[in-house]
Amino acid sequence: MQKIKSLMARQGLKSPQESMADLSPVENLRIPSKEELRELREQPIDPQAEQEIIDSIEEVYFSNDSFDMVQHELEKLPPELNLQELEEYRDKLKRQQAAVSKKVADLILEKQPAYVKELERVTALQTNLQLAAVICTNARRQLSVAKEGFTEASLGLLANQRRRQLLTGLLKSLRTIKTLQRTDVRLSEMLEEEDYPGAIQLCLECQKAASTFKHYSCISELNSKLQDTLEQIEEQLDVALSKTCKHFDVSHYTKVQLAYTLLGKTQTAMDQLHMHFTQAIHNTVFQVVLGYVELCAGNADTKFQKMQYKDLCTHITLDSYIPCLTDLCKALWEVMLSYHRTMQWHEEHDKQEASPTPGDAAAADSDESVVDRSYVKKKLEHGLTRIWQDVQLKVKAYILGTDMSNFKYDDFIVVLDVISRLMQVGEEFCGSKSEVLQESIKRQSVNYFKNYHRARLEELRMFLENETWELCPVKSNFNIAQLHEFKFMGQCRSPSVSPSRQAVSSASPVQEELSLFQLYLQEGNPFEMHAEHREEETEDVLASNGYESDELEKSVYQDYDSDSDVPEELKQDYVDEQTGDAPLKSVSRETIRSKKKSDYNLNKTNAPILTNTTLNVIRLVGKYMQMMNILKPIAFDVIHCVSQLFDYYLYAVYTFFGRNDMYESSGLGLISSRLRTTLNRIQESLIDMEAVGENAGVHGPAEDRKEKVPSPHLSQLVVLTNSGTLYGLAQRVVATESLVFLAEQFESLQSHLDTMMPAAKKPFLQQFYSQTVSTASELRKPIYWIVAAKAIDYEQMLLLMAGVKWDIREIMSQHNVYVDVLLKEFEQFNKRLGDVSRHVRIPLPVSNVLWEHCIRLANRTLVEGYANVKKCSNEGRALMQLDFQQFLMKLEKLTDLRPIPDKEFVETYIKAYYLTENDMEQFIKNHREYSMKQLANLVNVCLGSHINKKARQKLLAAIDDIDRPKR
Repeated sequence: MQKIKSLMARQGLKSPQESMADLSPVENLRIPSKEELRELREQPIDPQAEQEIIDSIEEVYFSNDSFDMVQHELEKLPPELNLQELEEYRDKLKRQQAAVSKKVADLILEKQPAYVKELERVTALQTNLQLAAVICTNARRQLSVAKEGFTEASLGLLANQRRRQLLTGLLKSLRTIKTLQRTDVRLSEMLEEEDYPGAIQLCLECQKAASTFKHYSCISELNSKLQDTLEQIEEQLDVALSKTCKHFDVSHYTKVQLAYTLLGKTQTAMDQLHMHFTQAIHNTVFQVVLGYVELCAGNADTKFQKMQYKDLCTHITLDSYIPCLTDLCKALWEVMLSYHRTMQWHEEHDKQEASPTPGDAAAADSDESVVDRSYVKKKLEHGLTRIWQDVQLKVKAYILGTDMSNFKYDDFIVVLDVISRLMQVGEEFCGSKSEVLQESIKRQSVNYFKNYHRARLEELRMFLENETWELCPVKSNFNIAQLHEFKFMGQCRSPSVSPSRQAVSSASPVQEELSLFQLYLQEGNPFEMHAEHREEETEDVLASNGYESDELEKSVYQDYDSDSDVPEELKQDYVDEQTGDAPLKSVSRETIRSKKKSDYNLNKTNAPILTNTTLNVIRLVGKYMQMMNILKPIAFDVIHCVSQLFDYYLYAVYTFFGRNDMYESSGLGLISSRLRTTLNRIQESLIDMEAVGENAGVHGPAEDRKEKVPSPHLSQLVVLTNSGTLYGLAQRVVATESLVFLAEQFESLQSHLDTMMPAAKKPFLQQFYSQTVSTASELRKPIYWIVAAKAIDYEQMLLLMAGVKWDIREIMSQHNVYVDVLLKEFEQFNKRLGDVSRHVRIPLPVSNVLWEHCIRLANRTLVEGYANVKKCSNEGRALMQLDFQQFLMKLEKLTDLRPIPDKEFVETYIKAYYLTENDMEQFIKNHREYSMKQLANLVNVCLGSHINKKARQKLLAAIDDIDRPKR
């Protein structure tokens, strides 16, 4: 290779490549000379050997031109040189050089024609380029001439025209921008006019236009201003939405909803609406209560405004409590009515939008609208419960913020009525049972009622201790329904409906019952009805001076004057004609009775016997029932207190007129086990015995004593020891029969109380009626027995009987004097009974009890007198029978009571005088109603003369065996 290069370097002739060096980077190569080529060709040609020689050349020789072969070969020399080896190696290198040179020479010769041809093309190309350069120079010169002569003038016109068009467009854009700049004025006007949809539509159009001109720098500021304006519109829209919470206006709400629809924020609007309703409830109640608190405080102190609502409620005074509660409920009603009307608007709006619209785009909008409507519907339905819960909590805080225990009854009833009406609103609003309100009003009611009832029991004790037991003059047709306190029962309404509601519905009974939201949809307020419908009505239950008329009164006394000398007729004055049964008397007596009967008795036949205290108790029962009627949750507490009123009245009547230690000794069974159990229960559960000094050593818990009342004391004005008045018989009759009348009224109320009572507590009511109310009439026996025991002198009769000689030997035809004395006592008793009946009507059951007691005591006195006999013959026993028959014959003329009580008691004892020894033993076993003394007398007196001592001892032992269990 080096040889070839040296050959080419020695060539003195310049090649075409050197003349074209500036046009082409073709490498200058020297072509071997002809001698070199010939020398190369003369060498023997063996291609294969030649190729093998070339292949034996080291690869490093083919690497690059910078390779230093001399240095390479010198470095390969061994340290010790061998001439022969060097020469052999040199020959090898020469052969390799010769092979390479020959290969290169062959290749050059092979490519030379193509090389020459290419050089010629390059030369031609150079010539053409020089020509092109000349042409371009000429063209530039000519274009310069054309530019100066034609192009500048013509294209200048076109450029000006184009500029003019651009400026025209710019002017139009500037005018639009100017209009956009002035839009805020129009938007403000539209907002003042509350045209929210128009304002939003305009603002959105402006934003769209602004986006078209956003390439102007001034528009970016305008765009942000429009965005601020839109946000301002949303704020004002939110304020407008909040206004619908208190006063719903259809057109206003329609505008607001349309505006939110344009904004695409229907669901957001609904969320905001519920938030505003919650806020409206809080603000409304706070402002109402704050107004009353500041009004009552009477100063401009602003400390109340910083208080929490719950604390503020505690500052309401008793005088302003009801007006504030009413205004509170009115304001809350307005909020709930607005919510109700909002729901109505959406329901109607949904119906209008429910019709399908053709078109794909409309269908897409419709789908989105359906989603919005579904969301709004669910939100509104869920909001009902939330709104009502907020209302309940606010009213609950108000209710519990004041201690109502000192309220007047009528005021408390008003509170219950208002809350009851509010609960009815809640039921119609969202179907709620208002558990929160019921619980709060129940707490207040139980607290109030305990204090109220305690005060009423003390008041009842005061009434009873000052009661003179005079007849309260009421009309013959008196009925508890005529009293104010029982008016609510005549309205025939369910307890859950408030009186005002009933007043509204009863005014138009023909039309179907409307809900409160239907009645007051456009105007009015259900809580405004209170004052209009609580007008007092006059009661007409009292008779004039105790009589139906002055003429009747006059005729009564005239008739009494004319009949004063007719004792046979006086004894009929006390007979109650209410039953309508005609006594089995002779025709003459029937005629006399029909002609001579007192007008006083005719007048007062059906007039109830009651006192002012009785009337007061009945009124209290009515008030209690009215409270229970409005508020069912405390029904059991109220009925329990009602039962205590009756219990205390019954216990007072028993304590005043019926308590006597001789009951047991009488053996008449005057107090039944049921009545005794009832009296013991009342004494243990209701009567505070420590207050009267009894059982001083026993100290019950303070809480138990708090529920009890001291035992009442009879008024000193009531005299029960005067024989002339039959030991206060008039007062006893009034007291006892007023209790019976009270029991009858309780019986008539049982069905109504039963409907009020919770199912779990109904056994208490049934037990109260079966064990307490039904025992009222049983008090007649012990109370009238005291009169019967004192009205006739039974001791005198025993003394007279002791003076009679019974061991006579002949049959007597004349009865003994003691019989006439006893009958005279009965006639005197009958006359006194007639005197009493002038002042107080004595009902037939009372007269029957009195006569039964007197006759029973008289008959037992007769037996006791016969049992005192020391000696008696058969003729004496016949005289006993004669005396008793005479007594019965005369007695039957004095009384209509049939059969004569204890008639067999006397007759059986008299007949026992005739018994044999064996019969007497059986008689003793079968007749335990007789005392040991009476039976012993039969053995000693009757059988003593004709039985031996042993037999007598046997019979007396049998009597003793009978008496031992009693002891």
